[in-house]
Amino acid sequence: MNFKNKEIEGKGIKIFLELDGKEIARGYLYLIKNDLHQEPYGFMEDVFVEEKFRGKGYGAKIVKALIEEAKKRGCYKLLGTSRHGREKVHQFYKSLGFYDRGKEFRIDL
Repeated sequence: MNFKNKEIEGKGIKIFLELDGKEIARGYLYLIKNDLHQEPYGFMEDVFVEEKFRGKGYGAKIVKALIEEAKKRGCYKLLGTSRHGREKVHQFYKSLGFYDRGKEFRIDL
């Protein structure tokens, strides 16, 4: 038995808001394919709002735009991660329709 590999194409989209030419909020959508589904799934990463602009709804606007982009691209699901202990962030995602589905496991390389 031998391991084989096959290159898989991926795509990433950055969605961001600018104010006076400065980026104040952003999020990334990565489209990922596998053999289990014909459609890709989306992975939402690095959702961020500059500190002085937090609490004004910009984070929700970014996440909603990421959700819409994932739908437009035919994703069957959208995943996002958040660290333990960030209950305010967890509640934010839940308020936008996400639910806690499990754990993320990581190894730093």
